[in-house]
Amino acid sequence: MHIRESFNKNILYLHIAVMLFGLAGVAAQFVEIPAVLVALGRVICSSILLFVIAVLKKDRLKLDSKRDYIMIVLTGAVMGAHWTTFFQSIQVSTVAIGTITFSTFPLFLTFIEPVLFHEKLKKQSIVSAIVLFIGVLITIPEFSMANHTTIGIIWGMLSSFTYAILTLANRYFSARYAARTVCLYEQGSAAVVLLPALFLVEASWRIQDAAGVAFVGFVCTAFAHSLYVSAQKSVRAQTAGIVSGMETVYGIVYALLFLGEIPSIRELVGGAVILSVAMYSSLRSE
Repeated sequence: MHIRESFNKNILYLHIAVMLFGLAGVAAQFVEIPAVLVALGRVICSSILLFVIAVLKKDRLKLDSKRDYIMIVLTGAVMGAHWTTFFQSIQVSTVAIGTITFSTFPLFLTFIEPVLFHEKLKKQSIVSAIVLFIGVLITIPEFSMANHTTIGIIWGMLSSFTYAILTLANRYFSARYAARTVCLYEQGSAAVVLLPALFLVEASWRIQDAAGVAFVGFVCTAFAHSLYVSAQKSVRAQTAGIVSGMETVYGIVYALLFLGEIPSIRELVGGAVILSVAMYSSLRSE
């Protein structure tokens, strides 16, 4: 009975964490500063909280080699690009577009992962990638750079590509270090890389902007990530993958409730195709 209760509790924690992940894009819509500053604020806040947690938990923070330090700093730079393009996608279009296109990262993993890890490219993966691409084409309203949705999709695909790179880097680091340690280094490196934007990008900060960025950084990133990692330790990876697939759904529901954003038929159909293939690819990889 105790084991069953513990399992149910961790499933609940997983859902809470994923719900908070999905809330990040909506919360960012309430701020009026450029996307790069939202991303900067997010990683600064999350880095601070993760560092405090690491100190309190007495985590081992030393990496094994100089090569790993260089690689994780570069990964942090990719993370900075990922969050910036994600928020940019949402700002120029909608939360639905940003979160749906973000879910296409398995499309890029299909072709990049076999090259980097010297693995065979499977026909089934190619078929999945083609279907994913079709899902993106369904979502695009028109092939015009004057259309905000199209621009949002382009930014979203860039966000997806950078997340695929992050995923591959984390495959390397997760085999060597604790998840919280990897996350702290990546978030901290992203903060350092994005810091010049604070002086180069003009913005008029309101209390609402600062509060929104702090909420995204502390609650939707650091706290949610820590909760997710903690709960995942006693839950099957396949189960965690199914719960994680709900992030986009939660994001769209939040956008509907708090922003009044109603997804178009194209977005719903294309999103259903993309999410189905993305979830299938994640579960098949387990």
